[in-house]
Amino acid sequence: MNVQRLIWILWPSFIVGGVATGVFFTLFDPRELELFGEPLGSSRLAVYSIGFFAFWLFAAASSALTCFFQRTSAEINRGGAGASAHPGGTDRDTRDATSR
Repeated sequence: MNVQRLIWILWPSFIVGGVATGVFFTLFDPRELELFGEPLGSSRLAVYSIGFFAFWLFAAASSALTCFFQRTSAEINRGGAGASAHPGGTDRDTRDATSR
């Protein structure tokens, strides 16, 4: 993964994580949140931080999937771990041609 694609994923997800944290904690007080019926024993700052990183993680996953699904067939078929040394063919094509 190149640096530009990494920036395409992390920067927008950072912004979305910040906005989502602001909206969520405007509506819900961290002291009133419960996990499995028990109140959270963490400070407000810890809950804000955990919330931000959770929102950032979800937004980054969404951005990463967007980058993954927008690839063209040419990008998928060229280079990479499973690509063959033979341009325009796969290892199976090369083996079939030599076994004939």
